[in-house]
Amino acid sequence: MRKAVIDVGSGSILLLVAEKSESGWHAVLERSKVTLLGDGVKQSGTLLPNRQAETLAVLADFWATAEAAGTNTIFAGGTAALRIAKNSDEFLAAATLQGTSVTVLSDVQEAELGFLAVADDAAFAESNRITIIDPGGQSTEVVQATRTDSGWVKSFEKSFGIGTLQLRGELLSVETPGPAEIMRASSWIDDTIGTAINPADPGKIVCLGAPGTDLVCVREGWADWRPDEVHGARLDYEEVGKAVGWLMRMTDAERDLVIGVQKGRGTTIHISALILERMLNSLAAPECFVSIRGWRWAMLNLV
Repeated sequence: MRKAVIDVGSGSILLLVAEKSESGWHAVLERSKVTLLGDGVKQSGTLLPNRQAETLAVLADFWATAEAAGTNTIFAGGTAALRIAKNSDEFLAAATLQGTSVTVLSDVQEAELGFLAVADDAAFAESNRITIIDPGGQSTEVVQATRTDSGWVKSFEKSFGIGTLQLRGELLSVETPGPAEIMRASSWIDDTIGTAINPADPGKIVCLGAPGTDLVCVREGWADWRPDEVHGARLDYEEVGKAVGWLMRMTDAERDLVIGVQKGRGTTIHISALILERMLNSLAAPECFVSIRGWRWAMLNLV
């Protein structure tokens, strides 16, 4: 059995085609493309026409790719940008018209699926307590849970209104931010997190998505995608903080040329690194581990 899940995110659109065997789901192919659907949506309240058009084109291409791969089921889900934009119906109607319908996930659904993608992952099976951080273009989901004899029990679950595109449109709109801009953005992230997250016993901290994967690839100097080596890799707090420092001093074009940064992420990689750094700071955490498996992996069991 083969299924496909397409993640229509605020910054990127991702395709996962997976096949199920006795040992679980295994990726047959994965694709990722930066389309910045959520660009400016926090400021204007609307999805830009050019961003919609590009995302719809990639969505159609990924859908066709999934069909060609022999999938039995294809599910496309949208996240924060489509949740908050006033003209989301316009995009959703266009997606349906081209035969690639998209279902918008709630913030609770997104957080829950991100949690399940880690909780059900053999790479983290030895962990009895986990904290999951999932930074995105318009929001960052955080879940804390403890494994008991009857299953996982969550002690915290929240979607924070902290995102790379949102910060790029406001506090970090300058292409090469200076110390004052970085300090203001850091203080705002810290104030938004507040004391909500419990730093006393975070357990194993797992970062989903672009910040972790890009920083590992940058550190190792990998221009090609190496999922088996990136998945489960460790990042320590100090190296994330240092990455914030040197990435902030670059221009968008310079960041886009850094080996390991996915093309198109030069506008946000420095901000996603800052979000991860501030999240780790709030947890008083010396390290985190990287998961390449976002909510799309958990969705495989539900569609």
